[in-house]
Amino acid sequence: MDNTNPKKALVNTEIGLFLRGLIIGKVLTLMVIGGLLWWLLKPNLLSGSRVNSSSNQSLNTVSTTTSTFQTVADVPTDSFNYGGSTAWASIRQLVDSQIQSDRPEIQLRYLDPLNGSPGSSSGIRMLLDGKLDFAQSSRSLTDEEQAIAKERGFTLEQRQVGMDGIAVVVNPSLKVSGLTVEQLQQIYLGQITNWNQVGGPNLPITPLSQRPEDVDTVIFPSNSNFKGQAFGSNVQYVYSTTDAVRQLSKTPGGVYYASARSVVFQCSVKALLLGRTSGQLIPPYREPMISPEQCPRQRNQLNTPAIKNGSYPMIANLFVIIKQNKGREQQIGDAYAKLLLTDQGQRAIEQAGFVAVR
Repeated sequence: MDNTNPKKALVNTEIGLFLRGLIIGKVLTLMVIGGLLWWLLKPNLLSGSRVNSSSNQSLNTVSTTTSTFQTVADVPTDSFNYGGSTAWASIRQLVDSQIQSDRPEIQLRYLDPLNGSPGSSSGIRMLLDGKLDFAQSSRSLTDEEQAIAKERGFTLEQRQVGMDGIAVVVNPSLKVSGLTVEQLQQIYLGQITNWNQVGGPNLPITPLSQRPEDVDTVIFPSNSNFKGQAFGSNVQYVYSTTDAVRQLSKTPGGVYYASARSVVFQCSVKALLLGRTSGQLIPPYREPMISPEQCPRQRNQLNTPAIKNGSYPMIANLFVIIKQNKGREQQIGDAYAKLLLTDQGQRAIEQAGFVAVR
C-alpha cells in the first residue's frame, strides 16, 4: 500500500493552513496597529476639522455680513464741500480720510464759515445758503431751520450716525464735584451766579459759550422748560472749544459745555459729574478720573457705556444733514451717511472716540 500521496496531501494541507494563518495574523496585526493609530490621532483630526469648519464659517460670515466703504453703491464722482460741527473734528481726520482712500472717486473739502465760528448751527446755515453740499451736526434740526428749507423749495433730513455726550468742564482748581442739568441751565440763564449756590466756594461763575447762532451743542433741548430763553448777561462768548479751554485754564470760576469727545481728553480742564438729580451724578469719563498731574502720560477716556445706555443725562446725537432736493447735494449726503453706517464706518467712528449706533 503506497502511503506517499496521503502524506503529501497532509503536508500540503498543513502548509496551506500555516500560510493562511500567517496571512490572517498579519492582516489582524495591521488592523490593530491601524486602529490604534486612528484612536491616538482622532482628537487632533477632529479638532482640525472643527477649526477648519469654524474658520470657513467665520470667513463666510464676514464675506456675507460685513459692509465696508467699498460695498456702498451709488457714490457720486466729484468734489464736494462740507462742514459744520467742531465735535466732528476727529471724524474728519480719521474716518473721512479712510473714506477718501477707499473711494477716491469722491473728494471732500471742509469749509469754515466766512462769518462767525464753526459749529453745527453755522454749518446748517451754510447748507441752507447753498455753500455746502451736506453738513455735520451734533444737535437736531430746529423747526426754524426746517421752515427756512421749505421756503427755499426743499427739505432737510437728519440721519444719525453716532452718539456723544455733552460734558461740563471747569478750571481744575475749582472744588465742585458735579451739577444737575437744571443747575447748568440756570447758570447760563444768569439765575445761578456764584459757585457757593451749588456747594462750591464763594467765587463768581464765569460761563463761557459759543454764540447761540453758531453753537455746536445745545443744553436746552426742545422739551426743556428753559428753551427759547436768552443767555444771561454774564456769559462770555468764545470762538471755539479750543479758545474756551485756553480761557478756562486761566479763569478759576469759569465753566464751559461742549462735546465730551472734545474736552474729556484735555489736560488743562476738569470735567464735572452731571445728573438729572443731585443723587444721580454720572461722570462723562471712565472712572477713576485721571488728574491733570497724570496727564498727558494718561488721559481720561469717554464713558461710552453710560452714553450708550442713556444713563448719562446729556447726549449729543451725531447727524449727517442732507438736503432733499433730488440733486447732487442729496446724492452725496445720502452716500456719505451710508458710508458712515457701514460696519467699517461704525468701527471707525468708535476709533475716533464716539459711540456707534449700529
